[in-house]
Amino acid sequence: MENILLAVNGTLMRGLELNSHLLAVGATFVKEAFTEPNYRLWSIDDRYPAMIRVNSGGSAIALEVWAVPSTGITTILLQEPPGLCIGKVRLSDGEELLGVLGEPVICEGQREITIWGSWRTYIGNINQDKT
Repeated sequence: MENILLAVNGTLMRGLELNSHLLAVGATFVKEAFTEPNYRLWSIDDRYPAMIRVNSGGSAIALEVWAVPSTGITTILLQEPPGLCIGKVRLSDGEELLGVLGEPVICEGQREITIWGSWRTYIGNINQDKT
């Protein structure tokens, strides 16, 4: 069975809410990485992030790369929240692979969190503020 590398930047990451979806299809963690500095990140109602590639005003976003059995990619996509999709993501080292991206329409009216550099950092800070 062929594995496909998949870049994830939100709740699919290790230890987070939907990581079990990756594990259930037999995916394995490969590495932590950063995108090239052409992405922006939004919090969708503080439930999950949406990352979009932009021509200007972007930053490098922290993410994880997973090896996903090709038969599991569809399962993962169907379990993602509405407005998220799979497209191509370029890493800081120039490698291009499939990754979870957001549709621009779901970012409208949402909080941009690019300055935090990652979903994990953002949720860590908002959870700290709640205590």
